[in-house]
Amino acid sequence: MSAAAVPLASVRVGGILTLTLNRPDKRNALSAALVEALHQALEAADLDADVRVVVLTGAGKDFCAGADLGELLASADASAEANEATALRLGSLFGCIRQLPKPVVAVVRGRALAGGAGLMTACDIVLAGAGAQVGYPEVLRGFVPAMVMTPLRRLAGEKAALDLVLTGRLLGAAEAHAAGLVSRVVPDADLERVAAELAQSLTSASVSALALTKRLFYQLDGQSFDQGIALGARVNALARQTPEFRDAIARFLART
Repeated sequence: MSAAAVPLASVRVGGILTLTLNRPDKRNALSAALVEALHQALEAADLDADVRVVVLTGAGKDFCAGADLGELLASADASAEANEATALRLGSLFGCIRQLPKPVVAVVRGRALAGGAGLMTACDIVLAGAGAQVGYPEVLRGFVPAMVMTPLRRLAGEKAALDLVLTGRLLGAAEAHAAGLVSRVVPDADLERVAAELAQSLTSASVSALALTKRLFYQLDGQSFDQGIALGARVNALARQTPEFRDAIARFLART
């Protein structure tokens, strides 16, 4: 298979695994093959102790334009059960990113639309170039932004989220940041450098501390204040028992 035919390119340098959506001629649209490749890559990253951070980006001018429209049109003739299974496979990919005990950083240039916006917002940290655009234009295609709405509602306020899904309008990077969909906006020319520096800094952090921090953060979804405090106390106690915690505190005390 030629490199151009591979829907997902994977390269590990040190502890940084970079996954590149590799369908630039289709604006990195999410075909079934690409979704499966992402599932497999994340499962492998989970099992690989040498992977400390995952960086997700897109080849060419855009991050991801959403679902593959050819496959989407063909799905109109499929059964409801088959289409639900396909949709759940994409949705479970968002869950896999949240459950991976390693930081996942999305590096976004160009457009992140529909399912591509969902994939972007599923990542733990989102770096966007100043020229990036984010949106949910499904209604403009006679479709429903069903699989992306769960992460969107958690990140944006109700009115902002409903505005986006009902109108399909696109946000510039700065507005996407203000809406809570993007972590940081950097000049397009600096995007790769800033992303590399961020990924490298994450590899120097404690593996167990990052994993516990990420798990606690997402487990707080739906918890009451008191439940969140109790859960935090359990994780706090667990973190104190890790060898990395003891070594880090000992090194700090040795410097004082």
